[in-house]
Parts: sequence; structure tokens; C-alpha cells
Amino acid sequence: MLIPCLVCESRFRPDEYFRACSDYNRGLDLVSWTCPSCGNRDDLRVLPGELGFGYPHRGRFDVNDRVRVPGLRRQRGDLRLDISLDAHCWRVPTRLRQPA
Repeated sequence: MLIPCLVCESRFRPDEYFRACSDYNRGLDLVSWTCPSCGNRDDLRVLPGELGFGYPHRGRFDVNDRVRVPGLRRQRGDLRLDISLDAHCWRVPTRLRQPA
């Protein structure tokens, strides 16, 4: 299975794709991802069996596009999101934000 970048259309194996996830925003339930090929940054929501792409809008995350990833699972932790597919698991930490 290959997962596409929606901008440059490069395709990545799940391990390469999920290792490029850098930050989990627990409040909006979204993950930041940077394409290893073109450098585009996307926000996405990990859903059971699919990835949802969109943008934050009025305090929530609106999903506009979906990419099916059969077998994809997620588990929210206090300061992280665990993403699982088959026997693999990737942990995306929550970046602690400094008070202004």
C-alpha cells in the first residue's frame, strides 16, 4: 500500500509516511505532516481505516478529502497519538506549547 501526498502526488510506504508526522494537536485532533518529497505541510486527522485532510475552521477541523488506508487504527494518549497499521505502530507526540 502506498499513501499519496495530495500536492506533488508522490507515494510513500506507510512507515515513511507516518515517520513524517511531527505534531499531534489533541484539541483539534489533528496531526501535522510534512511531505518528504516536496516539503508541503498538511494537517490531517487519523480515522479508522482512512486519513482525513482539511483545515482548522472556527475551532474545529473540517475534513474535505479522505484517503482510504485499510486496517489503519488510532489510540489517543494524554500527550500523543498512536497510529497502528498491521504490526507497526507510530507515536506522534503533542508539542507542548509555551504560554504567551
